[in-house]
Parts: sequence; structure tokens; C-alpha cells
Amino acid sequence: MSSTNVPPRPKKGADVPTKLSSVLDCKQGAVRAVRFNVDGNYCLTCGSDKTLKLWNPVRRILLKTYTGHGYEVLDADGSCDNSQLVSCGMDKAVIVWDVSAGTTARVFRGHAGTVNCVRFNEDSSVVVSGGLDGQVKCWDVKSRRMEPIQTLEECKDSVTALDMSDHEILVGSADGKVRRYDLRNGQLMTDYIGTAITSVSFTHDGQCVLVSSNGESVKLLDKSSGEMLSEYQGHINKNYRIEAVLNNTDHCVLSGSENGFVYIWDLVEGTLLHKLDHSDPVKKVEPEPTASSTGSLVPDAWTSNRPSQSVVHSLTFHPKNIELLTAVKGKVFRWTNDLAQDEG
Repeated sequence: MSSTNVPPRPKKGADVPTKLSSVLDCKQGAVRAVRFNVDGNYCLTCGSDKTLKLWNPVRRILLKTYTGHGYEVLDADGSCDNSQLVSCGMDKAVIVWDVSAGTTARVFRGHAGTVNCVRFNEDSSVVVSGGLDGQVKCWDVKSRRMEPIQTLEECKDSVTALDMSDHEILVGSADGKVRRYDLRNGQLMTDYIGTAITSVSFTHDGQCVLVSSNGESVKLLDKSSGEMLSEYQGHINKNYRIEAVLNNTDHCVLSGSENGFVYIWDLVEGTLLHKLDHSDPVKKVEPEPTASSTGSLVPDAWTSNRPSQSVVHSLTFHPKNIELLTAVKGKVFRWTNDLAQDEG
């Protein structure tokens, strides 16, 4: 990454979320994905019970439930102005929701199988979806057109992950390749990783790409050359689609794992900074105001009879603050950093 674009590095560990602040029982079966909205004030949870839920993660209050999918909801994203949501799932549908009304604004059907991932573009005029059929489809949200405005068919296997910049689509596939479509120049760049891709994302400065794949490493690639700049190891990612993300300052890499931990590495040095344990009983969780009856609080402890290993498969980092949300089975964990708050 270019040193001119990287913000000054804080004291090591100062921007790492290490404290478990709360646990939320989402009551929607297994939580397939958790996502912050664009400003980080709210979060979305995708459930195996066919629902999409909007939460205030700090107060642990359910704001709205969106029902309309015919099967499990697998991914979701919020628009740039917070007026719309988009979700996808195993019913092959891509649904655009009106946030305040809680109703469906558009339902796009065109994928031949499960839709694994979905994202809005920068101005939320286009929705991009990737499916089990190996296709990436672009949908016009502003017009009344129901057919995709473009279909990308280069993937030879299921599309497992997506990310967007202002002019690029980043695609991860089970065929072991990461494809970057430059919409301005009409170019396709491909990097071969070798094993099924589980998550992809641009760094905040737009210079690099973070790639997680089945195996035991997360890789940081130079976007232009495809050169591997760093590799992060220690977590377990063999049987599930495990996500990896960057923190809000591009200083840390965070990945879920199949052994009940989130691993946090220093981006530049590649050293392990911390592990967030989701397996051992929680000694203390700060009490919060009572949530509505549709949400469930876990005030002082998780449970003492938890399984020894829980897969941490989905995670999302706050766009501005040192705050991480992680999903394990039917619950979402919220992690913060007291050190950074005290020093600030």
C-alpha cells in the first residue's frame, strides 16, 4: 500500500476491538450474515428463518423485520442514503426494500440458483448480485426494468463474494479466482488464488485487495499487479465460507475462524495482535436498557454450556469507530475497545 495514502499508525493495539460489550440473540434461526449500514448507526442480520432484520446494535433494539424471501437470507446491504436495503438468498431472488415502510420496492429474479452475495454501487443506483449459477448480474434500481442491465459470465463456478468501488466490481468465485472488472476502461483482471474464495474486499485507499479462501491464510494483493504483499495465518477456514475484513483505518486484518475465534493481524507486519474468543463463557457483559420483546438480551453472561467450538463465519467493522460485529449461530457479538476510548 502506498505510504502516502495510509493514515498515521496509532499505538499498536489502540484500534483493535478487544472487549466484548454485548451479545444479541437475533431470534431468526442461524444468522447467515451481519452488516453495518453506511454510517454504522444500524446493522442488518440475515436469517435462516427467511427474515432480514434491522437493529440498533448499541442499544440492542430491533427496529424492523423484513419478510418476503421464500427461503434463507444470505446477504444484505444498505443504500448510501439509508432509504433502501437489498438482500438475497436461497430463493434465487434479489429484493430491494423500503427501509421505513418495511415493504418490497423491487424483486429481481434472473439467477438460476441461490444468490450468495449482493451489493449496492456507490450511488445506490445499481445492485450487483452473485449466484451459485456462476453469474454476476447488475440491476437498475432507478428504472422499471426487471431484466439485468448486464450479466458477467466469466466465473466457472459459484460466485461467493462481491465488493464495489466507484468504478469497479470485485468478484470472488469457488473456481479459485478473483476477478476485477474495471467499468471505466472495460477491462477484466484475474488473479488465481487456487482454492475457493470465501470473501473479497478493497482496502479503503483502493490500492489493494484482501482475499480470503479455503485453506489457512488470508492474502493482501496489490490491485494493479496482483502481487501478494502479505499473508495472514493461524485461523481455520476449511469447511465454511469464512469472511475477512479490514478495520476502519486499514491498519488491521480480521478474519473469522472455525474454532470459535476472530483473528486480528497487523496489516503491514502480518503479526497476530489479538484473538477474540467466542467459545469460553463470558465473565461480564455490560448491562444495557431492556430491549423490545422481539430482541433478547444476554446481560451478564453468555452461557456456561456452550459448545467448545463455534464457527465465526460473518463479521463487519464499523466505518468510523473501533467496533466489530460478529455472527455465531443465532447470535451477534459486539466488540469495542476501551483503551482507544480512554486515550481519546
